[in-house]
Amino acid sequence: MKRSLVDILACPVCKSELVLEASQEEDGEVITGQLTCSSCRARYPIEDRIPDLLPPELREATD
Repeated sequence: MKRSLVDILACPVCKSELVLEASQEEDGEVITGQLTCSSCRARYPIEDRIPDLLPPELREATD
């Protein structure tokens, strides 16, 4: 995921701003990490450069 995408993404649950926490980056791209909502505190993982923006309750149903 390009780091610059954080500016246009919003929490799917409450539409608030997301905060990026990168665990691994390479050439301006986030490889692994998570996005956390600044309001409702929902967390969205980033794995292999892809953010999983499914709401938490739907993500748990697919695991």
